[in-house]
Amino acid sequence: MEASLYYRLMKSGEESAVCALVTHVFNEFVAPDYSDEGAEEFLKYVEPNLLLERSQEDHFVLVALLLEEIVGMIEVRDYGHISLLFVDKRFQRIGIGKELLRKSLEICFSHKPGLSQVSVNSSPYAVEVYRKLGFRQQGPRQIVMGICFDPMVLDLSGPQSAMG
Repeated sequence: MEASLYYRLMKSGEESAVCALVTHVFNEFVAPDYSDEGAEEFLKYVEPNLLLERSQEDHFVLVALLLEEIVGMIEVRDYGHISLLFVDKRFQRIGIGKELLRKSLEICFSHKPGLSQVSVNSSPYAVEVYRKLGFRQQGPRQIVMGICFDPMVLDLSGPQSAMG
């Protein structure tokens, strides 16, 4: 499987497939922790036209593909904040999320060589995933517009960095 798995920036025209993946994984794993209002707000954020728009402005989207099927994605804002990180259920726990993060950090460093921290507002479901990737809690759990999240950071300086 490794040979046919590869990573690259999302291309225009792929935003619907990326959003379908995100929506499917969100509905299965994340939505149960959200209020109806929170789920609605999240799903508005991942509309394909908005994802494409963001990717042409101050965000980039990296995708993981297996035999041309998008099986994972990461969206990063301003080369320092993870907006979305989702991997298809069939391909979780085999390192795709970690590799998406690693490759996205390479892009971030190429634009911001002095980058010392990357942040994420993790869903309750993903907190343990982010901890395993080296992130730490940066504050208490919050709810904004029905979206429940834990602010977390990954320190990129020093030996404690899991990605460095």
